[in-house]
Amino acid sequence: MPPVLAVVIGGIAGTGLRIGLDALIPHSDAQFPWSTLVINVVGSFVLGLLVARVWPSAPAWLRALLGAGLLGSFTTFSAFVVSLVTLTRAGEPLLAAGYLLVSVVAGIAAAALGLRTGRRPEPIRADE
Repeated sequence: MPPVLAVVIGGIAGTGLRIGLDALIPHSDAQFPWSTLVINVVGSFVLGLLVARVWPSAPAWLRALLGAGLLGSFTTFSAFVVSLVTLTRAGEPLLAAGYLLVSVVAGIAAAALGLRTGRRPEPIRADE
């Protein structure tokens, strides 16, 4: 499968998943955007896991499907920024600052945890 086609297919699936989770965790413009936070943190973890576990042996089309396609459309920087701007315009600058801090820290932690979780353990050698 050509990588471009894989990105399109993954993008359709990731967008559908994102909309579904947004519908399950609704919020107003002046509330903490839990759905966007959960989506981006989960996506950071899954991408870290895949990079550690799948990327070394996966063909280019599969990396394109899962990375840029599925997770690229599931987690979006634009949704993160729109949530920040919306909270600020709604008169909630402290909530916006808290969201920024939690998103960055949790996203980095989730990616690191995904990478660590996905790392294959070293086999135990018989001579040890």
